[in-house]
Amino acid sequence: MKTLNQFKSLLLLGVFAISIMGFMAMKSEINGEWVVPAEYKTKKNTTNGKDDGSGKKLYALHCKSCHGSNGLNDGPKAKNMKAPMRKFNETAVQNQTDGELYYKSIIGRDEMPNYEKKIKDETDRWMLVNYIRTLK
Repeated sequence: MKTLNQFKSLLLLGVFAISIMGFMAMKSEINGEWVVPAEYKTKKNTTNGKDDGSGKKLYALHCKSCHGSNGLNDGPKAKNMKAPMRKFNETAVQNQTDGELYYKSIIGRDEMPNYEKKIKDETDRWMLVNYIRTLK
């Protein structure tokens, strides 16, 4: 009987912990904080850090309609967005690791779509990150 009660206590504690983690994740999104998983923060850019032109083309195809030509969030779809967007020339954006920019640009969240199926080539994904770096 004692072990059953201990099991119930542990189960209840686990459910409580999961609930708290869910609440914290929800709270961070409400506050606009974008939590990037650790494995992406340290993800290494597999290119030389320079766009070969394909990043600019991908940006024009997938990003420009919201983020605008120069990453200033003045694209035609920007005014309809509910989520706050940062301008790519902001220090807070440019100071992010390549992995963080990769995660936000490719994985996305909320209104920022996931591009894993649209931009399948890993080098192309990094070229997009490299191009975003030029929008200072």
